[in-house]
Amino acid sequence: MSLVDEARAWLAQDPDPDTRAELAGLIERDDLDALRERFGARLEFGTAGLRGELGAGPNRMNRVTVMRAAAGLAAVLGPGRHVVIGYDARHKSDVFARDTAAVLTGAGLHATLLPRPLPTPVLAFAVRHLGADAGVTVTASHNPPRDNGYKVYWGDGSQIVPPVDADISAAIDAVGRVDELPLGSPGTLTELGEDIVDDYIEAVTALPLGDARELRVAYTPLHGVGAATLTGAFLAAGFESPMAVEEQRNPDPDFPTVAFPNPEEPGAMDLAAALAGKTGADLVLANDPDADRCAVGVPLPGGGVRMLTGDEVGGLLAEHVITHTTGDRMVATTIVSSTLLAKIARAHGVRYGETLTGFKWIIKAGPGLVFGYEEAIGYSVGSDAGLPVRDKDGIGAALTVAGIAAAAKREGRTLLDLLDDQARRYGLHATTQLSFRVADLSLITDAMSRLRAEPPSGLGGLEVTAADDLARGDGGLPPTDGLRYRLADDARVVVRPSGTEPKLKCYLEVVVPVTTTPGEARADAARRLEAVKSDLAARLGLG
Repeated sequence: MSLVDEARAWLAQDPDPDTRAELAGLIERDDLDALRERFGARLEFGTAGLRGELGAGPNRMNRVTVMRAAAGLAAVLGPGRHVVIGYDARHKSDVFARDTAAVLTGAGLHATLLPRPLPTPVLAFAVRHLGADAGVTVTASHNPPRDNGYKVYWGDGSQIVPPVDADISAAIDAVGRVDELPLGSPGTLTELGEDIVDDYIEAVTALPLGDARELRVAYTPLHGVGAATLTGAFLAAGFESPMAVEEQRNPDPDFPTVAFPNPEEPGAMDLAAALAGKTGADLVLANDPDADRCAVGVPLPGGGVRMLTGDEVGGLLAEHVITHTTGDRMVATTIVSSTLLAKIARAHGVRYGETLTGFKWIIKAGPGLVFGYEEAIGYSVGSDAGLPVRDKDGIGAALTVAGIAAAAKREGRTLLDLLDDQARRYGLHATTQLSFRVADLSLITDAMSRLRAEPPSGLGGLEVTAADDLARGDGGLPPTDGLRYRLADDARVVVRPSGTEPKLKCYLEVVVPVTTTPGEARADAARRLEAVKSDLAARLGLG
């Protein structure tokens, strides 16, 4: 079948007037380059589900792609199973959610839809709370405005892992034309009310928050869906309502005030920092657009805000949760996160787990998990009763951080003082990233091959004392494409291709004892990190 014939076949089954018009125009103009972009490949369904740019064709997110995914999920689950569906406020999210429901109910499954655009953690909570067999959320998290995505959860409320992802992918491949799929009528869909949000808020306000509540918070949802749920949770827990950045308070799929809707990106937190300065806030918090991640900042006495890294927040949350829970507990993080968590766990006599990257693995680290985090500002906070959300939860994390900050404020201190305390106890653990975005993925493959063929004996003046090839399963983890170098003085480097973007990502850590002041240790750590980063960048040859 020729490229144009393939496009015409797709056009014939596409129910969306927007993508039909787009594709018809490309065919009429005989724009073969644009058609190759859309039909030369297809979005692959993996453990992160689907994510890609909106548009026509199998290499784009659209109604045909979503209906095929829903049909594949239905085939794996089978008739009679129950699926909860959530969605964010991105372009087409509500349409994709209802298409999913129609395909599932048409296949004989029971579909339940959340009442409105809501945070991803509400969906993850609802799956287990309602005893469903699976869940779907339509979101592209913190991707650019032109993107959307499709994430699947299993009955335990956690993201799918192999082999379920491969089973669904194979079932998607077997789906025929979507205009021939049986579709359920709107009357076969169950739509939830606000009670599900109330139940979620009740669960997260039962987290180990401590008893201090006096705190002024400046907050931004970055044009996402987090504001109403986070505000409701703060009020229910007894905190003052956070002061939200007005320009970013309401959901807007175009994210007009930020270049990239990710709180870790330069400039994304500028408006929140300005609000904190105007209002005398004690703490700055942000969610990404689907509110499964949480960014934390501390206003400085002389002005400005010091944003904390994911590893810093992870260390503070871990020690707080451990000291506010009892029994046989586990905390867990990933191979690219700081080694600080292992030291905290050892000091408090709790079990520690280390996993591959991704919350789908953290949640499965072992029984008794009360806290898990990844350095990309994702956290799941629990209690002796377990985790209310078996995925990263930006609302629960924000509440718990507020509890920690309020307790510190009561003693005339801030989160920065608590970080200094940890540095004195465990050593100053400083982390940073080095990443390279490429247009040609072979550049990443070549760089990894060079490192494997000629492993470094030292980086930044620190001797490489051990090297793990994660593709071989070194380190006792399932094989994954990555390299880990252990350096002298407890320093560490991990190099791995991104699983969701055309990037090579490098995670660097140095550990410096605090022999004088934490400030001097941080300055020393910054110098060491820069030396390691410079040496590694030269070896990779991608800059």
